[in-house]
Amino acid sequence: MLLPIHPDNPQPRNIKIAAETLREGGVIIYPTDTIYGLGCDIYNAKAIERICRIKNIDPKKAQLSFVCADLSHLSEYAKSLSTPMFRALRNSLPGAYTFILEASKQVPKLLKSRKDTVGIRVPDHPITQAIVKELGHPIMSVSLPMDEGIEYYTDPEIIYDRFEKFVDVVIDGGPGGTTPSTVIDCTGITPELIREGAGAWEHIIG
Repeated sequence: MLLPIHPDNPQPRNIKIAAETLREGGVIIYPTDTIYGLGCDIYNAKAIERICRIKNIDPKKAQLSFVCADLSHLSEYAKSLSTPMFRALRNSLPGAYTFILEASKQVPKLLKSRKDTVGIRVPDHPITQAIVKELGHPIMSVSLPMDEGIEYYTDPEIIYDRFEKFVDVVIDGGPGGTTPSTVIDCTGITPELIREGAGAWEHIIG
């Protein structure tokens, strides 16, 4: 299904369709403040494995992220942060960052890395935030496969043509971006830049 949702004023009815798809174990493609992503319910192992097959990655080795609506889920899925680190997250989110944090016991085992960490995203995008709020907990997310050319992960209609056989819903929220999030490891004493992307690294260390 190609599901149009207004990027600035998401229609509640269509947001409910997307959230219900996730609850039922479905996989969606949805817009974020960076690029379009593949998403599913963090508590549905079969859906997570399905996304990993689409990406052709091993779930145990994959860099999978939790997409949250705000920082309220932080204490649930990540271990406590130092005050300066929490302040850095609070000042940067919502925004184009993925923060790698120490995972709490609430994180499903399939989603923990070997280092017992989890990536946390709070995209600055009304559609993403509305879906997560309607679902009631984070979405497991990963970027689209990027080996098909730029139009395959920026144009929702082309994305739908490419992935309609593999996912349940493709959300058309307008053109997507081309630069992924900036990834920052916060498990050490000081933040470490893992991947420079759309979020300014200087904003974190400044």
